[in-house]
Amino acid sequence: MFSKILDRFEENLISLLMISAVVIIFIAVCQRYSIGLIADLIGWSRQNDYPWLQQQARSAYRSLSGINLLWAQELCIYLFVWMAKFGAAYGVRLGIHVGVDVLVNMVSPPLRKTLIVISILAGVLFTAIVAWIGGSFTWDIAKTGTVSPDLEIEMWIVYLAVPAGSALMCFRFLQTLVTYLRTGGLPHHGHGMQEELEEELLKPEAAKA
Repeated sequence: MFSKILDRFEENLISLLMISAVVIIFIAVCQRYSIGLIADLIGWSRQNDYPWLQQQARSAYRSLSGINLLWAQELCIYLFVWMAKFGAAYGVRLGIHVGVDVLVNMVSPPLRKTLIVISILAGVLFTAIVAWIGGSFTWDIAKTGTVSPDLEIEMWIVYLAVPAGSALMCFRFLQTLVTYLRTGGLPHHGHGMQEELEEELLKPEAAKA
């Protein structure tokens, strides 16, 4: 039950962060280019003696330029940081991280299992260390009261992505280790999708035969 809730939370959080970043970037870009186009329209209407169009364009220019979106770039950077950390944990759960398994596949099954366990434990150890160091650093930042330049939010909220995402990655590695020791299987998202796609493509051929 807890695992399903965590999985759903992880997926929803990543989707929300991604959608929010895309929407904010889209709005900021539209505002920037709209201001430039309206400025050109003001100049064109002045040259061609269209006072009513010039007046409307100036009014639109003042309205758009009065919207402060200087914080958009900073917020998008923070959103992508959070998305990257939790996306890495999501990748561990699905098995989509890049790995070189040529040597592992060449050895005997008993030795292969040992190497796989060692590699997973290395992931557990590394992410646990990053979570610990990141948590300590975030705690020190929180005591300073440092805020971001544009959004003016406390920076510990931003840096919290490092210990939180790393801790979740550590948990996912432990999940992978337990699953492997019980079933002998590892998550391979890419291969699974490829096999499903091949099966779908072969269905019409089988039906014709």
